[in-house]
Amino acid sequence: MNPLNHVAIIMDGNGRWGIKNKNSRNAGHKAGLKNLEDIIKESIKHNIKYLTLFAFSTENWKRPKKEINYLLNLLEHFLIYKIDEFDKLDIKLNIIGKKNFSKKINLLLNNAEKKTLNNTKIQINLALNYGAKLELIHAVKKVLKNKLKINEKNIEKFLYTKNLPEPDFLIRTGKTKRLSNFLLWQLSYSELFFVEKLWPDFNKRDYSKIIKKFKKIKRNFGNI
Repeated sequence: MNPLNHVAIIMDGNGRWGIKNKNSRNAGHKAGLKNLEDIIKESIKHNIKYLTLFAFSTENWKRPKKEINYLLNLLEHFLIYKIDEFDKLDIKLNIIGKKNFSKKINLLLNNAEKKTLNNTKIQINLALNYGAKLELIHAVKKVLKNKLKINEKNIEKFLYTKNLPEPDFLIRTGKTKRLSNFLLWQLSYSELFFVEKLWPDFNKRDYSKIIKKFKKIKRNFGNI
């Protein structure tokens, strides 16, 4: 059976779920956040050490301002009211992406990382204002600045995920089958699971089925 250390998830479909069920995209985002708590607990149950979540992309700034403000308010609320619970559960929070938010949110993000720094049960990598293309440009610039050779090893030194193992598999909910500028380098040999369900409908049973399926896959990494 394949070892499992790192899962990546594109939590797609919140807005569509909200329109369908509550006539409000924002209601979908709220439901998606609630669902995330269950998936984190299930990850801990399966002894997964790293969970990387695509929460807000560099492209998401194109959305209506009202929706962006709601998402940022959700993030702020989470950082204020949930981080103590994370700490008690021995969960480490790590932010990947550029912290180009308000001073208040940036401070809350920094404090959350600092507060949970030594926790070891699971590491949640929250991709905020994240884009894989910008990450790669950033890494290459750092390689050149340090006068190093441009090769895989040196580029990986400057990725946001430099201290993490590559994801074993990716889940994307919401019927869409694309990576959407998420972990383009890191997902090179990850198994990909595209799920029809919208994120708020994706449950622990769905997650466990994917984990079981992954563990039985023959992974060759270019070999026979």
